[in-house]
Amino acid sequence: MSSHAGRADAALPGVLAIDGGNSKTDAALVAADGTLLASVRGPGVPGMLVPAETIAVLGSVARDAAAQAGLGPAGPGRRIARHLSACVANADLPEEEQQLDEALRAQGWSDTTHVANDTFAVLRAGLDGPGPHWGVAVTCGAGINCVAVAPDGRTARYLALGDFTGDWGGGYGLGRQVLWWAIRAEDGRGPQTSLREAVPAHLGASSMHDVAVGLHTGKIGWDAVPGLVPVLFGAAGEGDQVAVDLVRRQAGEVCVMALAAMRRLGLAGQPVPVVLGGGVLTARDPLLTREITRRFADEAPLATLRITDIPPVAGAALLGLDHIGAPPGAQARLRDAYRRGPPSP
Repeated sequence: MSSHAGRADAALPGVLAIDGGNSKTDAALVAADGTLLASVRGPGVPGMLVPAETIAVLGSVARDAAAQAGLGPAGPGRRIARHLSACVANADLPEEEQQLDEALRAQGWSDTTHVANDTFAVLRAGLDGPGPHWGVAVTCGAGINCVAVAPDGRTARYLALGDFTGDWGGGYGLGRQVLWWAIRAEDGRGPQTSLREAVPAHLGASSMHDVAVGLHTGKIGWDAVPGLVPVLFGAAGEGDQVAVDLVRRQAGEVCVMALAAMRRLGLAGQPVPVVLGGGVLTARDPLLTREITRRFADEAPLATLRITDIPPVAGAALLGLDHIGAPPGAQARLRDAYRRGPPSP
């Protein structure tokens, strides 16, 4: 290698980190010393992992990150980081992770590549200190998922493909439940709830009938459904019983996923760190947080609960720094950058 190439490698960012979610994709370029060089946001990855479409989304944020960091355009074969750490919501099966890993390596954006489900990024985001990093993470954002990692590296995962694989809740699930109870209150099939008035008001409609017709005809987009979670939290905070019951059910689902994963790895009864992430949980709704805390105190009193204070893309970047052997000071520097607030994507 020429001295010129050596200088170019030394100047190359350590990690290109990507958090590919259902509703948005975040990317960050991070120097080997943990300095945050770029922070960008793009659209979500396809609901079903389609390599060409997924690569198009990830390529868009990679190019934007490279441009923001002053590295010039990024394309196939253009190295922009030593390592690519991609944590993607819809990579739910090991074979899907491998398929996406191969597709990303073919782009040539980095020397090494690692793909994992985005729940691993949530877990790493919630764990400080030197590795190995282990524990349980539950992410409840647009959907819901959980992963557990034992100290010896064994993992417990869920399919997390929707209600037919046993999942309940998350932004879309809760939003649909809010719609279900609100319209039944309006037409008399269910108990009265303040959601009957709150939902149309939030969506700019005059009634639940109009909301339903709007969703049916496309006047109201289904992407508005996760936005009903704050409406739910507001109603629950005011004591609406239907809303309270939904929030408590979500708390139960979070806990049962984590506890079942702990049991599968033989971690029950041990002091296990449990990381909570995703927009529904990081909203820190008082009732939801209190219910989760209470249930863990009853069923896993030695577990240590923590809600992430940095986004999943930072967790993906920390995984990347782990991979390249960055010192703990680099990880602390990156955390500080996100806690101060990175450049707005």
